[in-house]
Amino acid sequence: MGPGNSIGFNWNEVNWYMDVVNKKLIEAMSQADIDWLLDLVGRAGQAIMRIYDENSNEAEVQTKADQSPLTKADLLAHQILYSELNTRWPSIPILSEEGEPWDVSTSSDLYWAVDPLDGTKEFIKRNGEFTVNVALVMNGYPILGVVGVPAKGTSYLGVAKSFGQLPKYCAKKIDGEWSELSRERSLRSGKPGCEIKVVMSRSHASESTKAWLEALGPFTSIERGSSLKFCSVAEGEADVYPRLGPTSIWDTAAGHAVLNAVGGVVVREDGVELNYSDPSKVLNPFFIAWG
Repeated sequence: MGPGNSIGFNWNEVNWYMDVVNKKLIEAMSQADIDWLLDLVGRAGQAIMRIYDENSNEAEVQTKADQSPLTKADLLAHQILYSELNTRWPSIPILSEEGEPWDVSTSSDLYWAVDPLDGTKEFIKRNGEFTVNVALVMNGYPILGVVGVPAKGTSYLGVAKSFGQLPKYCAKKIDGEWSELSRERSLRSGKPGCEIKVVMSRSHASESTKAWLEALGPFTSIERGSSLKFCSVAEGEADVYPRLGPTSIWDTAAGHAVLNAVGGVVVREDGVELNYSDPSKVLNPFFIAWG
């Protein structure tokens, strides 16, 4: 028996049992599971694109309680991802932007963090810079992340630490072909006279970010929507992504895993690595993502 031997229903005992089950799942994960997950993210992206291509001027846009936009593409992608993940791994809970709030009685040692359509504003603007984010979070840190970019036919995969039968690696798919991303690239910020390249939000500027940039020194900026900012740093297009404004776990966990997999870091303002150990508190502290 696990902890909590009292007669009747005991959440501690249930969570202990699920942690044992999930540990065995992690130990058994293989490339076949990665392939399945990539296919799932691709199918969610295809569903989004069917709606994206329907009518550019008449998107069905609702406003959520936090004033962020919601479209039927968000909901359809959520249904696909939630249903399939829950069917394949029923013991791993799912934190999704479009799902129910996290049940605080549920163990948070292992869970999926899902944003079915990250960058809904970019989807509405029709600039193609929206993503499908799926991350596997273990003990507060994303160990696996997939970022699909359906409008560009591109995907990013990051295994941030070796687990199961999977080595640590990072890769990008373009036109159906995968290529590995590595840290062996030019470090522009370390060269005299070279400006640091900073990638910033296309839709969420903040006064705190402006102040941080003023203290940084010479820099050039790149604007990107959604979790593409993490991917820009991971592949060396940018050196740093400062986010001194609100984000949620589902916005960042997948991109965080991709960046970690290539050797980058995501730290809070105090220098401590960003973590997601309490999924009931979905808002992240401010952070800086460095390549």
